[in-house]
Amino acid sequence: MSVGKQASGSAAAPMAAGVRLEAMRRRVRLSRFAVWTVIAAGPVALAVTLASTPTTVAAAVAAPTTPTALRTATAAAEPAGYAQLFVGAWLRSNADDATSAQARLAQSMAPDIDLPDPAPGAQSKLASVTAMRSAQLRAGTWSVTVVAQSADGAVRYYAVPVTANRSSTEFVVTGTPAVVAGPVRASVAASPYRVTVPDGDLSSAVGEFLGAYLTGSGEVSRYLAPGVALAAVSPAPYTAVVVEQVVAVEQAAASEQMPDDGTRIRIAARVKAQDAAGRWPLTYELVMRTRSDRWEVAALESGTVREGGAR
Repeated sequence: MSVGKQASGSAAAPMAAGVRLEAMRRRVRLSRFAVWTVIAAGPVALAVTLASTPTTVAAAVAAPTTPTALRTATAAAEPAGYAQLFVGAWLRSNADDATSAQARLAQSMAPDIDLPDPAPGAQSKLASVTAMRSAQLRAGTWSVTVVAQSADGAVRYYAVPVTANRSSTEFVVTGTPAVVAGPVRASVAASPYRVTVPDGDLSSAVGEFLGAYLTGSGEVSRYLAPGVALAAVSPAPYTAVVVEQVVAVEQAAASEQMPDDGTRIRIAARVKAQDAAGRWPLTYELVMRTRSDRWEVAALESGTVREGGAR
């Protein structure tokens, strides 16, 4: 090949490459212009344009610059259930029978502790074992209080030391349980229900509602205020309900006259409910409201209302 042809070929190659590069840039600019144009035109036009644009442009529009990391978090387990299971197995085990299922379970959960050594025939059967509270002493170390009730009614409280790994997915009991005192009974403020409700429209409405609610005698809805939705207990647990006392917070509940429409009264009804097994004392807290010279149930509450106002 001559020098002139070589020079001509070497000059033509960059020129052709430049033409192709410029054409590619032009297509990219046109594609970008088209994309932004159809974005304003609506999502349908955008979908059509993305389908017809080069792969590079479509990828740039569809994919974010920085990938989003998926983060999954496992909630730290709480050792109360572990301690409860251990105490049940430990109390049912016997040092003279370390191969029993209960002994092997207790030792697998607490490898370094001793098993009980009950006297023959002296160990009472457990009725229930319940974890009451857990206190985290420091990172990875817990003290769990477990209450055990025997079939004869005896109750004992055990403090169980539990250690967990960093992720709180593995536990081990690190010491023999300690018998501790049970919780002290808390002092309770005086009940706000101090007004005795006499026999009359209010007490009758309460009795009729609770009869329908607990025995299925009648429709509960007929005793409810407008907007209140409340279903009867199903299946009905009792065959009869007798109201023994109705007390209220507001003094208006003792009035012999029907209060104005919209008056709200908070009451507590003490009842005896009858079923095939006997009679059961129950207490229900209700909010009653007047409408069209009748009392209606505005709310069925639980717990005691606080002094000075409704919840």
